[in-house]
Amino acid sequence: MADNSDRYDSTLNYLYGLQKHGIKLGLANTIELMNLLGRPHDSFRSIHIAGTNGKGSTATAISSILIKSGFRVGLFTSPHLVSFCERIRINDRCISEYDVIEIAHRLREEVSATDLNPTFFEIVTAMAFYYFSLNNVDWAVVETGMGGRLDATNILNPEVTVITGIGLDHREFLGNSISDITFEKAGIIKSGVPLVTAARDEDVIKQLSGIACERNSEIHIYGRDFSGAITDMDDRHISIDYNGYRHYSNLMVPLSGEYQLYNMCTAMRVCEILREKGLPVSDTSIKSGLKDIHLKGRLEWVSQKPPILIDCAHNPDAARSLAVSVRRLFKDKKIILVAGIMADKDIRGILNEIAPLAVAVILTKAKCERAALPEKLREIVSDMHGAGTSQQPAFITSTETVSKALDIAKSLCGEGHIILVTGSFYITGEVKEILGAESVLPRLREYK
Repeated sequence: MADNSDRYDSTLNYLYGLQKHGIKLGLANTIELMNLLGRPHDSFRSIHIAGTNGKGSTATAISSILIKSGFRVGLFTSPHLVSFCERIRINDRCISEYDVIEIAHRLREEVSATDLNPTFFEIVTAMAFYYFSLNNVDWAVVETGMGGRLDATNILNPEVTVITGIGLDHREFLGNSISDITFEKAGIIKSGVPLVTAARDEDVIKQLSGIACERNSEIHIYGRDFSGAITDMDDRHISIDYNGYRHYSNLMVPLSGEYQLYNMCTAMRVCEILREKGLPVSDTSIKSGLKDIHLKGRLEWVSQKPPILIDCAHNPDAARSLAVSVRRLFKDKKIILVAGIMADKDIRGILNEIAPLAVAVILTKAKCERAALPEKLREIVSDMHGAGTSQQPAFITSTETVSKALDIAKSLCGEGHIILVTGSFYITGEVKEILGAESVLPRLREYK
């Protein structure tokens, strides 16, 4: 790369510069980008996943099972924790920094000859699909960035679509009601393509079922067509029983959290459907695929001395699920909470779920323009107590940097304490960096 330092720098600045365009929903730019690149998305089969929470876990599980089934599998997720390269993977190996720059340079040259003004996520989506095509993947498991109907990834013609679950998030883009958001997520449902959903809200299920029926899409619903139960859980794994086309007992998954049950069962149903379509997905590949999942940032231990746990919960539903698992797993521990949340999120809703877990709360902000000010977070926690909606932690403070927040948390951490860091992908990723994780292209984190 040293010989191409000018191109490296200029391409990197191009990617950084795209972030200022923010988020613009629509398919026109992505369609044109695909045409410029020779329609790479037509060269592989795909699974397309939308939803408010659980997309990354479900996508990773499906990818792992398909890899164990002998396929070459691309995985596209967002955002990332530490390295931009995490977003684009083949057989669980991240794209190299070199390939990021080379493909981005190619795209930049193509776009410069047009009137296109693509967003960061549109370019990254095009990069992923082009990279998958170049490397002859058999399958791509693709997570939407936001919504579904107008998401840049919605140019795919998938074999199966997935909607993990739906809650109130990204309301400024997707609508202020669950019904509005469901409509946008359901935009990925394609004519004749099976839909698998882990949604549990009856109104959401009714709406998804209606749209699926209109599009002649067979819908597979958790709790009706497939289901599961946790048979064992500790702070590092769950074991589940699954009932679908077949029954599986005591499947081990190296992830913790009650919410992972729905994600794993959804992934299994997708793979069962693929098997019904004739794919060689064996019981052994399902079991080994789940057992060998590699996923960061979901109830992940990043330190033992002191004990530090991170989770990417970034909306009220995710925070509620996190709280349920923390109470079950660590009922005899005292929680020191380090929280940082984006300003465009439901801050009060998130804090109302996680602040009551803690004996001490430290509010901070990631190195991100979208981050809410720590003092604002502190005011909300104090106001929550004043309104009688949560218990007052014994200690509340705020600080401007994640490193200082960690230092404060460590100073409070004694026997029987656990430091829990949560509130966004950004703060959890920054903690991993502070603790030594290698960051590649770290500034490419601002937007999906």
